[in-house]
Parts: sequence; structure tokens; C-alpha cells
Amino acid sequence: MESKTLELIDLIKSRRSVRNFIYQKIDNETIKEILECGRWAPSGQNSQPWKVCIVAHPTVKRMIAEQSEYGGIIESAYVNLIIFLDLDRSYDRTKDLQAMGAFIQNILLGIHAKGLGGVWIGEILKNKEKINEIFKLPTEKYELMCIITFGIIDEAMEGKSKKERERRTIDEFIDWY
Repeated sequence: MESKTLELIDLIKSRRSVRNFIYQKIDNETIKEILECGRWAPSGQNSQPWKVCIVAHPTVKRMIAEQSEYGGIIESAYVNLIIFLDLDRSYDRTKDLQAMGAFIQNILLGIHAKGLGGVWIGEILKNKEKINEIFKLPTEKYELMCIITFGIIDEAMEGKSKKERERRTIDEFIDWY
């Protein structure tokens, strides 16, 4: 897929959640470039409280997919990033959660900038202990934040399911003082 150079504001405004993928390999260098975007997210006291398990193996994807109502999306994408809050690097819950949101958003923007599609799956949090078990990560040290599923966009399928994106107007959520 041809990669476009977008201005930052256009990149932010054109990013969307993609749930339909063509199963095609994404090289490790591209995955690392996307994770590099996340690495530069702000975090309180520069704690960088994230841990990521990169999953491309079909058996592991199936194990994860069984824990989510969005299992088909998880299995159809080439890569899944299982994102945890590293509690040993944590120092303030609110600031850590804000840092995790910034980390996740930076990754989603990196995916989009590379011409790929991705979606943030939070529904799986209802089974976060089971996800920790899959990776043999103790729940007292790692807390699941989400899964980011990404891959090459199946444009034909996305076109069929694409609905108009709506956003509240700025005036709906601001007050001037």
C-alpha cells in the first residue's frame, strides 16, 4: 500500500478504527517503527509504564480471540499488540492511565501513518486475568489496558461497513472564560 505523507492535523483527523484486514505479513521493522511512536508518548516522571506482547502466531491469536466477542477481528489481523500497564514502573494511577492512553493513541497514529489500519479493543478487559495467564504475567505486576489489532486494510470490506463518522462540534464541549 502506498504510504502518504500527511500533515499532522490531517493525520489525526483521518485516523479511524479499522476492523477488516487482508491477512498479509507485516515485517518486524514496520512493527518496531509503530512501537517507536508509542515509546515517545509522555508519562509522569518519564516512567514509561508500558509492556507490550506482540502476537502474530495463529495459536496465540486464537487463545486471545477466545476471550473476546471481537475474536474474528483479532484473528484476521496480522498483528495484535497486547498492552499492559507495568505496575512496577507505576507511580500515580491517574497519571499512569493518562500515559497509557497517550501511548495507545501514538501507536494508533503510527499505524495510520504507515498506511495500515488498526483498532483499539477494550472489551477484552472483562477477561484480563485470563490474558495475563496466556502470557504468564502476574496480575500484581501487569494490568491489561487493551489490545491493538492491526494489519493491511481490506478496503472492499471496510467500504461495505463504513458509516459516516460523527464528532460532536467543538461548541458542544467547550466553555470560554
